[in-house]
Amino acid sequence: MTYDVIVIGSGPGGYVAAIRASQLGFKTAIVERENLGGICLNWGCIPTKALLKSAQVLEYISHAQDYGVSVGDYKADFNAMIKRSRGVADKMSKGIQFLMKKNKIDVINGQAKLTKGKEVEVTGTDGKKSNYTGKHIILATGGRARELPNLPIDGKKVIGYREAMNMPSQPESMIIVGSGAIGVEFAYYYHSVGTKVTIVEFMPRIVPVEDEDVSRELARQYKKKGITIMTDSSVEKVDTKGSKVKATVKTAKGEEILEADVVLSAVGVSANIENIGLEDLGIKTEKGKVMVDGYYNTNVAGVYAIGDIVPGQALAHVAMKEAVICVEAFAQKEGKYGHVPEVLDYNNVPGCTYCSPEIASVGMTEAQAKEAGYEIKVGKFPFSASGKASAAGANEGFVKVVFDAKYGEWLGAHLIGANVTEIIAETVTARKLETTYHEQIDTIFPHPTMSEAVKDAIEVALGEAIHI
Repeated sequence: MTYDVIVIGSGPGGYVAAIRASQLGFKTAIVERENLGGICLNWGCIPTKALLKSAQVLEYISHAQDYGVSVGDYKADFNAMIKRSRGVADKMSKGIQFLMKKNKIDVINGQAKLTKGKEVEVTGTDGKKSNYTGKHIILATGGRARELPNLPIDGKKVIGYREAMNMPSQPESMIIVGSGAIGVEFAYYYHSVGTKVTIVEFMPRIVPVEDEDVSRELARQYKKKGITIMTDSSVEKVDTKGSKVKATVKTAKGEEILEADVVLSAVGVSANIENIGLEDLGIKTEKGKVMVDGYYNTNVAGVYAIGDIVPGQALAHVAMKEAVICVEAFAQKEGKYGHVPEVLDYNNVPGCTYCSPEIASVGMTEAQAKEAGYEIKVGKFPFSASGKASAAGANEGFVKVVFDAKYGEWLGAHLIGANVTEIIAETVTARKLETTYHEQIDTIFPHPTMSEAVKDAIEVALGEAIHI
């Protein structure tokens, strides 16, 4: 079979690329070795949010009395939560199947490998090989849990995020190695259902990519909940021979042995670039990533790469936008699209972490702005001073904004609190439109809302605070 476009991988980058290509008139096929939707829909973004919602509901019930509601006996049904999460994932995957049919995209099941001559060899589950030719081939093979040499994942005592989402029974205790988004989200979920959780983080603070104030606040909230946090610490080795796993942890005070039912390795993601034919075609890679230009062209004409396998943030919404830019760029050259698409600004990508309290951020942290040489204005408004937050019983956290003092440019925003992942988009849009603090201070924010805390934080930055 010959196609205009063949997409390898059906995660957020892959399926979006396939749909956009079909919309622009390309005969399109997508190759998937597992389930449509990739890791995000099946084992990542979506099912984890389902689990976190279950934890949040449990938390609401446990504090029902605070809202004037009396609740009788209740308990966490771990297996039912897992079942609901898997049901949500399955529904979303079926939704992608529908979109493929709607857009007349051929779905090819199997393991894909690039071969010379613009061909893709697909090995089916039965071992049979088939060859397909494509004028444009888009690599969107995604990522997997990164494995540390001293922390091999066996799927039982030492697990990755996939196993953490589908455990046969609830562990009594868990050690989580790494405190990025995956680590702190699972820490919140498992602690909420009654598992004793310990976080081990190599860096001096948890969620180390976030602003220091955000890291400090999350650590304070987690310790208040009863989650143990060990920073400046590393798991040197694990012993899985007994009924429990023993982890030797190196700390500033020396070595300590921790014991738990299971260890969750949450130390990041590795790109899936092995065994897909990159070497055969001489496609350039560097530090485990495929090298591309601003329109996701590799060094081999007609072969493109997007998503977790290229440099940039390994986020679903980033992959989706890269997919659209990639397809529209080669479509424009062939007269199927009206203009050259704008390249992606990786400095204006929102990051969201769905623990409780939630974290959302975009742009420079306060420290990064100072390091870049900016004279800055910083404003911080606590949700404890927000009327809506008080009414909702969600006083934790704050909004922090960072502006360039000279021209008023919005350099960054860092939020921690209830539903802040739903608020950050306004900051991303404002920064895209090159707003200044003058324009934001003249914008009316609705009252009472959590979002008006953004306006309040800007007033603090300008020395015009009204509500604190």
